Amino acid sequence: MRKKSMTYTIGVVAETYGLHQQTLRLYEREGLLKPSRSKGNTRLYTDEDLVRLETILSLTRDLGVNLAGVGIILDMLERMDQMQRDFEQILAALREHMAAEPVLGHERASLALVPRRVAPIIAVRRPADE
Repeated sequence: MRKKSMTYTIGVVAETYGLHQQTLRLYEREGLLKPSRSKGNTRLYTDEDLVRLETILSLTRDLGVNLAGVGIILDMLERMDQMQRDFEQILAALREHMAAEPVLGHERASLALVPRRVAPIIAVRRPADE
């Protein structure tokens, strides 16, 4: 059975973060927050929305970023998260491919993404202590 996630009304969120409800509505109009709605059209904020709100407040209060800048930063953070997920998928597929087709020795080196030359190991002797 799937557990329901907690949601919070606009009044609870505003009081918790010391904001006016109009501030939260402004953030929604600006596209910075996207709370879900109940059947009665009440805004419902999830824990993920609250994390995003904390980021917005940190940027505006602590760093003095205006709302346009906040929007740009949040968009870049979302893009970076997506790139990270894409990279992890590619890396997992690559690992799966390498595990499925093990190649030994020099053959494996020639198939690497960045080919490397196999150099002989040379022993270096240090002069004896005097």
